[in-house]
Amino acid sequence: MARQRQRKRPMSEINVVPYIDVMLVMLVIFMITAPLLNQGVDVELPQADAEPMDSDQKDPLVLTIDADGRYFLNIGDDPEQPIDEGTLVERASAVLRRRPDATVMVRGDADVDYGRVVAAMALLQQAGARRVGLVTEPVSGGGG
Repeated sequence: MARQRQRKRPMSEINVVPYIDVMLVMLVIFMITAPLLNQGVDVELPQADAEPMDSDQKDPLVLTIDADGRYFLNIGDDPEQPIDEGTLVERASAVLRRRPDATVMVRGDADVDYGRVVAAMALLQQAGARRVGLVTEPVSGGGG
């Protein structure tokens, strides 16, 4: 009778090795796919010696004009699909009605006709943009 019934204790440790394996696989997947998520249309931006603009907003409205003069807006079903002037005004005005203080930027290719950029800025103003900024690349070399 000196012998007492011995109870089995529940195991309170978790095997974390499978979780580490899953996390490492996910890390590799994200490291491979992150550089591929380059959004937008590839344009050669003009260089300018200008100060960067303070932008408190996370999602600015960006109009891109490629070297062929086609318009691309970073909103809509397919931001990499060119749009016409009417669609540009329609979509931009819809965004600006919901967010009147939205930052509006124009990314014009360095080879695009200046008149095309001015026409795009006029369309954005027609859509309700109060201020429109131009996106440029910083001047390389930093000479003075």
